[in-house]
Amino acid sequence: MRRLLHFIHRHEPRGQTLSHLKSGIGAIVAMTLVGGLAAWTGLPMLLAPFGATAVLLFGQAESPLAQPANIFGGYLVAAAISVGMLALAPSAWWIATIAVGLVIAAMLLLRVTHPPAGAVPLVAFSTHMHAEMLFLTVTAGAACLVAVALVHHRLPPRVTYPRRPG
Repeated sequence: MRRLLHFIHRHEPRGQTLSHLKSGIGAIVAMTLVGGLAAWTGLPMLLAPFGATAVLLFGQAESPLAQPANIFGGYLVAAAISVGMLALAPSAWWIATIAVGLVIAAMLLLRVTHPPAGAVPLVAFSTHMHAEMLFLTVTAGAACLVAVALVHHRLPPRVTYPRRPG
């Protein structure tokens, strides 16, 4: 029983209700912007990885994984590897699994780890998005989310975003 209690122990500190509500509202605003842009442009921008990015941006903004360099870098690395792997074998499902591993390794090597970007190869292979559309979609979606976060975190209760060096 004791092992089970260690396994299910919550490690996140208790936060303030107002901050949690603000995080949820920020995510709603950001995802509404992404969805509105998708409806306006016809780009398939309501991608699952953007929901995960919103969790980091609005719920864990201090995390290194939520910083703009990691978000843009992670998505661009993932898109580049996905496009390359799609060119090798567009219909082989197992190439997508290799692409996920390559994306993780590349993000770690380049120090731009953004976990939601690890899903980009799965999106790319399941939708067969053309290279230009994939790059445009991940860049525009990331830009919308980060732009809302920059404004959002200046509102009380304030959070320093992005993190400052040092």
